[in-house]
Order: sequence, then C-alpha cells, then structure tokens
Amino acid sequence: MQALSADQYDRLNRLAQVWERDFLEAARRAPGDNPRLGVDALCFQPQALPDGRRGLLGALITPGSLSLALVPEDDEACPGEGARLTLALPSGRYPFQAVSLRAGEWLWLCTLLDDLSDLDSVQDGSRLAQRLMAQVMAPAAAE
Repeated sequence: MQALSADQYDRLNRLAQVWERDFLEAARRAPGDNPRLGVDALCFQPQALPDGRRGLLGALITPGSLSLALVPEDDEACPGEGARLTLALPSGRYPFQAVSLRAGEWLWLCTLLDDLSDLDSVQDGSRLAQRLMAQVMAPAAAE
C-alpha cells in the first residue's frame, strides 16, 4: 500500500470532520447508532477512477455504517447529489453514490454495513475497516 501525502491525510481528515458536522446528529437518532463510535476515514490508498482520473479509496466509518469511500483528488464539482458510479475493484464491482457535504466538499460512498451496534470500541471499528479493505482489494475467489 502506498503512503499518502500530508495534504491527502489533511483532506481526508477534513472530509471526516465535515461529514460529522453534516450528518452525525441524524446518525445518532438512527436505529443502528453505536454511541461508542465516531467518524473516521481509514485505510485510504490511491485509486484510478473509471475515466482515468485519480482518487483515494478507503473506508468511512460512522456511528451507524461502514462504507467504501472514494474521494476524487482534484477539486472538481460534485456531479450532483445521488449521481452514481460503479467501480471495478479486485473483489468485484461496487455501486457508489455521490454525497454532497458542506464547504463544497463531496465524495462517492458505497455503504457495505449499516448496523455497527455490536462493535465495542473505536478500535473494533478500525479493525473492521482494515479487514473490509483487505477483502475488497483481494481478488475474488474463483468458483
């Protein structure tokens, strides 16, 4: 896995903070809320987008979900709330949806787990995100 630059880490941290400001209150009211979890962007690595541009792919963990997140590297405008993108990864094809955040920020999300209520700690969430990314980036088993 390629190490990210300080600017890339700063951008991911900023996106997690903006997501928290925009959505945390609503997430706390949702049925699958886990009060032991916060919002974090984890395990990101460079990833080519279908049109050849570059982005960062990783896991976004929130109190209620674990999602694949794809962050375009350039400062392009959001293609529109709910726009769709399918990304082919080693383990298969994943459907992403554009999510607009405040301050002009946005990202592509593919929710994989929508109930994290059984996790006991932030560390459990981090380990789950690491396992998720390892599985997503591993080639699919031959049938």
